[in-house]
Amino acid sequence: METITIKVENEVAKLYQEADINQQEKAIWVCNLVLKGLLKPSSFDEMVKQVREEAKVNGLTPEILAKLLEDE
Repeated sequence: METITIKVENEVAKLYQEADINQQEKAIWVCNLVLKGLLKPSSFDEMVKQVREEAKVNGLTPEILAKLLEDE
């Protein structure tokens, strides 16, 4: 993996900095999926399909995604 710098809202930065390492890793994983989908030249339908396929390959089920997105 490589490190890049992106601008985020102050609240997002604070939440990330205060999160434990496990939460930070989950956030990085989700951001990677979203950024890859947004930045790769393809149609929206292809992007959704790619994100779903990559999520499935990495073991992310709809149930796990819902759990990740829950407020803790």
